[in-house]
Amino acid sequence: MFSELDPLLHQQLRLSVVSLLMHVKEAEFTYIREKTGATAGNLSVQINKLTEAGYIEVKKSFRDNYPLTKCNITDNGRKAFEKYVKALQDYLKPQP
Repeated sequence: MFSELDPLLHQQLRLSVVSLLMHVKEAEFTYIREKTGATAGNLSVQINKLTEAGYIEVKKSFRDNYPLTKCNITDNGRKAFEKYVKALQDYLKPQP
């Protein structure tokens, strides 16, 4: 029987964001936007959803009088991503 895939991570942009954050300590909003090709508005919405779920943390500050947003993955987000990948791998295995 197949495991249920986390619907929060099963959306392409949110999965891309979490995947990026799995490999860095933290990432600036502009870096994530460049790597995902998302618009600022859509990325902001998806980051809010991931933050509300406790999968990522967002830190806002200023650099040279400009807003600076940095994101990092939480332990819950890391566990959810690993569980999602494991479940997806099960879909790829031949079924008896």
